[in-house]
Amino acid sequence: MRLKGFLLILILFLLHESVFAQEKFDALELYRSGNYHKAIEVCRQEIEEMPNRMDAYAVLGWSLLKLKRYSEALDSAQKALKISHYDPRMIEIAGESLFYLGKRREALKYFEEYIAIAPTGNRIEDVYFYMGEIFIQHGKYNNADIAISTALYHSPNVALWWARLGYAREKAGEYQLSLEAYKKALALNPNLIDAQRGKSRIEERLRGG
Repeated sequence: MRLKGFLLILILFLLHESVFAQEKFDALELYRSGNYHKAIEVCRQEIEEMPNRMDAYAVLGWSLLKLKRYSEALDSAQKALKISHYDPRMIEIAGESLFYLGKRREALKYFEEYIAIAPTGNRIEDVYFYMGEIFIQHGKYNNADIAISTALYHSPNVALWWARLGYAREKAGEYQLSLEAYKKALALNPNLIDAQRGKSRIEERLRGG
């Protein structure tokens, strides 16, 4: 009887441990699997338990960005930066949030800080692309060329980025280089409308049309 009782207690204990293990979610794995809502829930719980947990702030920010909840992502990043002012993940999240919120000049400051702190960071190509977009908006086309070219150095197979590089060069009057960029965009994605139109504009201009 004692043995049966012991086995029953052992089984109940193992069942409890199994349920507990299933309930303890990994926020980063949730984010990577696309379960952003659950990742946010887990991260906020972790932050409540450990207010200085920067990894939780990072996954929280990335998940909020994926859901286009930019104001929340910015607020979260700025809170985290009060804890760790030089965490490049928080700096990038803040910059990206501001970019999509239309506050491009403020975003640029964060992106420049990210480059200074993490010149080989995991988000470096995206940061350079966002900077290029900001330079285009401000009419600084040569700066945009440099920034987007750097983004493409890190990630050369993004058709949209080649199209935007073509546009920056087109606006700067670098028509032959612009045509080359549009052609590279179309080689990666023949259906990219902006690249198709850009290529047609440049070819017409080069023909003297």
